Amino acid sequence: MTSPFTDNTAKGRFEYPVGGNTVFANYRRDSSTLYIDYVEAPRELRGTGAAGKLMRNILEFAQKERLKVVPICSYAALWISRNARNGIS
Repeated sequence: MTSPFTDNTAKGRFEYPVGGNTVFANYRRDSSTLYIDYVEAPRELRGTGAAGKLMRNILEFAQKERLKVVPICSYAALWISRNARNGIS
């Protein structure tokens, strides 16, 4: 089964749909850095772990693309500090 995680480049955001809702992270990217500006989970998805799944997918994407991740959003910064494995920046 493939992940529902997508990079919506037209909107400048990563998306992770769950049911009829979508958790997303707005981002900016330059040649080697991915800036996570804002993470949003609809009320129905808060507390379900959907935002964490989105973040894990973002870090896996960044690792594959060899991008440094700079969390601007406080949720992204906290999630990374609590969950990121060594070797993912």
